[in-house]
Amino acid sequence: MQSRGLASNLGIYVYAIGAIFLGILGLTSGDFAATWQRVAPNIPFREPLAYLTALIELAAGLALLWRRTARAGALTLTIVYTVFTIAWVPKILENLRNFDSTGNFFEEFSLVAAGAVLFASFSPAASTVSRYESLFARLYALSAISFGIGHIYYMPGLLTWIPKWIPPSQMFWAYVTTIGFFLAAAAILSGIMAPLASRLLAAEIVGFEILVWIPKLLAGPHEHSNWAGNAISVALSGAAWVVSDSICRSAKRAPAHTESATEVSVPIQTR
Repeated sequence: MQSRGLASNLGIYVYAIGAIFLGILGLTSGDFAATWQRVAPNIPFREPLAYLTALIELAAGLALLWRRTARAGALTLTIVYTVFTIAWVPKILENLRNFDSTGNFFEEFSLVAAGAVLFASFSPAASTVSRYESLFARLYALSAISFGIGHIYYMPGLLTWIPKWIPPSQMFWAYVTTIGFFLAAAAILSGIMAPLASRLLAAEIVGFEILVWIPKLLAGPHEHSNWAGNAISVALSGAAWVVSDSICRSAKRAPAHTESATEVSVPIQTR
């Protein structure tokens, strides 16, 4: 793992806090972060599974905060979030025209992509896994595309989620955030202005937490769905931040690699 400063570690902390939040929520409620973590009511031993999952999320989130255990924590969360991602597949197949299940699939997938990015970044530099960090970061763009489609699909309802006091209008920000998701996905996939685009994307998702989910929680602190929504929102913010950190680190390393390659390619003149 490469040495990192505090600035490049912030995404890890937010991602870890999201997992810790989900873990505490599960332990205090005896339930999953419904409806995002889709587990049917008729699943055998559902409540014990909820407690077990919460313990794993809490332990893995805490593990991310220590260098020696961070790689194991990242791998554990990647596996847990992969299970929740796959759980949406049957629901998607039930009705392919309903985007809701697909949108939830890619929300969970964004957590998987970020976990994979962290696992690769904490792996030894010479390992095969570490070489795929950039690929894992680019896969996150699929979720960004889904977020944009979701905004279009839910546009009438989306307007009610945007605070009226933010100028110039709710419709303006609905269009800006929707277009922002698509532009960020294009930048991440192409590599063109990817660091800036990924930072703005992370800021956009963090903005949803601050402007939408926190006020909903304050308005209804006894609603499980508000706590679950905030926990998932923090995790999604961390995922976007982790991917952005990775893209920015790669961009900083690229000039050095190019310069080294140029120096090596200079022929040695002989007499």
